Amino acid sequence: MAYRAPSPELLARARAVLAEAPVVDGHNDLPWALREQVRYDLDACDIAADQSHRLHTDLPRLRAGGVGAQFWSVYVRTDLAGDHAVSATLEQIDVVRRLVDRHPGDLRLALTADDMEAARAEGRIASLMGAEGGHSIDCSLATLRALYALGVRYMTLTHNDNVPWADSATDTPEADGLTAFGEEVVREMNRLGMLVDLSHVSPDTMRDALRVSEAPVVFSHSSSRGVCDHPRNIPDDVLERLPANGGVAMATFVPKFVLPEAIAWTRRADANMADHGFHPLDTTPAAMACQRAFEEADPRPVATVATVADHLDRMREIAGVDHVGIGGDYDGTAFTPVGLEDVSGYPNLLAELLGRGWSEADLAKLTWHNAVRVLRDAEGAARAAQAVRGPSTATIDRLDG
Repeated sequence: MAYRAPSPELLARARAVLAEAPVVDGHNDLPWALREQVRYDLDACDIAADQSHRLHTDLPRLRAGGVGAQFWSVYVRTDLAGDHAVSATLEQIDVVRRLVDRHPGDLRLALTADDMEAARAEGRIASLMGAEGGHSIDCSLATLRALYALGVRYMTLTHNDNVPWADSATDTPEADGLTAFGEEVVREMNRLGMLVDLSHVSPDTMRDALRVSEAPVVFSHSSSRGVCDHPRNIPDDVLERLPANGGVAMATFVPKFVLPEAIAWTRRADANMADHGFHPLDTTPAAMACQRAFEEADPRPVATVATVADHLDRMREIAGVDHVGIGGDYDGTAFTPVGLEDVSGYPNLLAELLGRGWSEADLAKLTWHNAVRVLRDAEGAARAAQAVRGPSTATIDRLDG
């Protein structure tokens, strides 16, 4: 289906919403892109200037998109393991802090919900951090606490591969969800006030985490499995449990997760990347040239703003408007939907939803209020947990044998 640009009236209404309730985006991989493209040389890639020739993200486009808070992913690939994963995660945290220090007029480091609100009042973009994958802590609760002390406010329990204590959505199940140590990781995250992120994990891991967690969870970048049957998406029964937990599911824009026709095409494209020596998630210029050449020979199915809106409609229908959000996954995917090509596209999504009958109040929950509330509730749960227990000294050897 061809994409129709929104009417000027709907776009104006969308921008009015964003002026009051800017987007809290749950996941952006700019730090990894900076690692891959310029090895963290911020002079070589200055996001104060237009970087549309190589990135989805820069400050002018964040402003144009109405972004008021961004969870920057401090992701590292799973082929980095043990101490190498930990040190690479620290490098990712370092570059986020350097970005904030470099652009104080636009970015503000945010560690709490109050910090997010203060940034909004100042007209700056609240910058939060999320670690993507439990391999980043190398099975160490002390390392988890260190990441929290450095500012990490969510951790995705797995990435594309299992960790010893939790199953991934895209790996062969080994733990049938969470192990005993995995449950302790969730409890320690609750005690700290670090959000438990259930994107990338298997449905059984989702269900175990919802059973164990004393605080609201997030899905930082996952869409509806009922609309697109991809293992990275959220099953309806899990969405049904979200209101009782208080959590938020943040719809992603990645075409292979939102458009059923794109799943098989992506498998072919990934195989082509491997044949040419590239990791499927590589978005460096050389890798993108490989992707574009493949796309010319084998045209890809194209997602649009309406495709993403279909997911949000389904997620809202099942979980309720208080439990939905947005997590674009920009700079972590080679392709994006038409109308959502980069971080400037959020007004197009809001205009599409307005045209489907979402109210301005509904959209304000989607963009800002739900995400701020979930972090604030996690902070409250942490205070309650800290009143009754101290830091966990559990080890995976002791709990899982």
